Amino acid sequence: MMRKWMDRALLGLGWGALVAAVAGIVLHAGHWQRRNLVLLASGAMWLMLGAVLGVVLLLAARKWRSAGVAGVVLAGVLWTLVPPFVPDSRAADGPELVVLQSNLLFGQADPTAVVDAVRGNAVDVLTVDELTDDAIVRLRAAGLEEQLPHVYLEPARSGGGGTGIYSRYPLRDTVKYDGFIMSNISATMQHPRRGPVAVFAFHPIPPNLNFDAWSAELRRVDEILAGVTGPAVVGADFNATQHHSAYRALLDGPFAAAAEQTGDGVLLTFPADRRWGPVIGIDHILVAGGVAEQVRTLTIPGSDHRAVLATVRLDH
Repeated sequence: MMRKWMDRALLGLGWGALVAAVAGIVLHAGHWQRRNLVLLASGAMWLMLGAVLGVVLLLAARKWRSAGVAGVVLAGVLWTLVPPFVPDSRAADGPELVVLQSNLLFGQADPTAVVDAVRGNAVDVLTVDELTDDAIVRLRAAGLEEQLPHVYLEPARSGGGGTGIYSRYPLRDTVKYDGFIMSNISATMQHPRRGPVAVFAFHPIPPNLNFDAWSAELRRVDEILAGVTGPAVVGADFNATQHHSAYRALLDGPFAAAAEQTGDGVLLTFPADRRWGPVIGIDHILVAGGVAEQVRTLTIPGSDHRAVLATVRLDH
C-alpha cells in the first residue's frame, strides 16, 4: 500500500515537472505581446529544467509510458537549450579587441573595481549603462580615462538613463539615437590595425517599467543593427534574455551573441546583489565581422549586474 501511494505521489510530481517544462518551451518560443508573459519568459530556462526532474520521478514511479512522454519533452528542452552551448566553428584572423560591458546601478558601482577590470584585462572598449555625472567624475579620478582616453558620454544627472563609451582608440561619428527613453548611443572607433569599427551601447527601458516602450525600443535596436555593414561590437543591458523573441530577432542579421559564439551559452548577470542571484542573463555583447574567442562575467561591487567581458577576434 505504501509503495502504491508513493508511486502516485511520484507520478503527480513528475507530471507537474513536465507541465512546467512544457510551459518553459512555450514561453521561449512565443512572440508574446503581454507584459506578464514576457516577464515569465525571462526565467523559461528554469522551468524547462523540470523535464529532467520529470524523467527521474516518472522512472522512479515505474510509469513507463509517462516516462516516454517525459523523454520527448526532455528532447524538446535539449533542442531549445543546447545550441547556445555549441561553439561557433568559424574563425577570424584579424586583430584582437577586448570589450567590457557594465551596468553601473545609477552610477553607484565601485569606480576602482571598474578601472581594475579594465586595466587587468587590457580592455580596449568599455560600454557603460546607468552612467551619471558623478560617476564620470569618480571614474576619472580612479584613472579610467588614463586607460581609455577617448570617450563619448551621454550621462544623466541621476537615475539610470545615462550611457557611455570609453575607448583605447579614437572615436568619431558619435550618435545618440531617437526613439528611446534612456540614452542609446554609438560611435566609430578607429582601430590602428583594422580601421573603423562601430561601437554601440544600448539600454532599452525594462519591460516591467514600460512594456510598450520596451517592445518598441528593441524593434528600434533591431532596425539600427540591421543597417550595419562592417565590423561592430555591441555592449548592452537589453533588459532581455535569450528567451525573448525580441532579443533573438537582433541575431537574425549580421550580429551574433558573443556567449553563443564561444559556446558559453547563458551568462547569468542579474541580479548580482542578491544572495540567490544572478538568475537571468540580460547583459550581452554582440559581434559583427568577427568572432568572440573568450567570454566571462565579472563582479563589480556596488552594481546589481555582473559585467560581461569578451575577447573578440575581428575579421581581417
